[in-house]
Amino acid sequence: QVQLVESGGGLVQAGGSLRLSCAASGRTFGSYYMGWFRRAPGKEREFVSGVDRSGGFTYYADSVKGRFTISRDNNKNTVYLQMNSLKPEDTAVYYCAAGWTMTPLGFDSWGQGTQVTVSS
Repeated sequence: QVQLVESGGGLVQAGGSLRLSCAASGRTFGSYYMGWFRRAPGKEREFVSGVDRSGGFTYYADSVKGRFTISRDNNKNTVYLQMNSLKPEDTAVYYCAAGWTMTPLGFDSWGQGTQVTVSS
C-alpha cells in the first residue's frame, strides 16, 4: 500500500482559502486514483473530491463544487486540494486517500488526516 501524509490544514476565517497537500510514498503514485474525504464532528465521512490517474477527470461533491479544486503532480507524488471561499460548515478533519476507482469504496489507503477549522 501507498503511504500518505497530509499537510496544510489550519484555522481560517470564513471566506478564506487553504491548500491541502498529500505526499505519497512509493513509485506507483501514478497508478492510483486519489481522493479527499472529510469527517466533521457528529457526521459521516464525506467524499469531497477525487481525481483520476492522469488528472484529466475530477469529481466534486455538490457541497464544494465551484469552491474546491483538486489537482495532482505525478512527478512529485503529490495531490492537492485548493479550498476557496471556505465556510464554517467546511470544518472537518480532511483525509487523503488512494485507490483503484473513483467510487468512495474504491479507496483503501489513507493518510492520518489534517484538521481544517473555519471560523465565522
